[in-house]
Amino acid sequence: MKIYIYSSEERMAAAAAEKAALALRSTVEAKGKAVFVAATGASQLQFLKALTSRKDIPWPKTIMFHLDEYIGLSDTHPASFRYYLRKHLVDIVHPGEVHFIRGDAEDPLAECRRLSQLITQYSVDVAFVGIGENCHLAFNDPPADFDTNQPFIVVNLDYACRFQQVREGWFSRMEDVPLKAITMSIKQILRASVIIGVVPEARKAQAVKNALEGPVSPHCPASILRTHGNCHLFLDKDSSSMLNIERLKYAYEVYLDGDRV
Repeated sequence: MKIYIYSSEERMAAAAAEKAALALRSTVEAKGKAVFVAATGASQLQFLKALTSRKDIPWPKTIMFHLDEYIGLSDTHPASFRYYLRKHLVDIVHPGEVHFIRGDAEDPLAECRRLSQLITQYSVDVAFVGIGENCHLAFNDPPADFDTNQPFIVVNLDYACRFQQVREGWFSRMEDVPLKAITMSIKQILRASVIIGVVPEARKAQAVKNALEGPVSPHCPASILRTHGNCHLFLDKDSSSMLNIERLKYAYEVYLDGDRV
């Protein structure tokens, strides 16, 4: 794992977008197309703004999947991740193919099977991910299923995850937050050739510390990223504030504002 820490969220977002653009561009040059997975949430807004403002990404030659979606929400609901991705990514850059999770499908398990069959036809080249305040990865809340081989699964959302959605302003009350979601599984996320994690803000500092300095465990799902051979984690000064950089640099490649520690 390589860890990049920046003095501001804006610098972090620009650097992550540069890494993402390089990964997408080089993959298209090598294979003729690039398959990527997009993350959502408040923490991804600066990154997506920086990414969609770039002019060097051959978007028509990309294929997009996304990580998760609430069960029961229509794609017009402001908290729907389909709504989010259309607003902040898809309707701006127009990827060549877009495969959304239909959270309001009549049969969520059948929707998982549809998506699972679809994604297994591709090799995922790049996955953009975040880390939740409870250390979730996508909507794999703790304790996450590290063993399932199914690419998409139905999960229950825990209290901490649902409360985060209210605090971020996506829902006005806890009662409004769905109890279940469809999410890309842990093993499917790890199948991506490159993983780019974007995790700003002080509210993520404890989760970042647990993910990087604690044990690799289903009780901290994002810790599994440490087992991936090509993961790049972008942090800002706030989300990295609890890390022991001197200790960390012996376990990972660590960069501060672009310079190797």
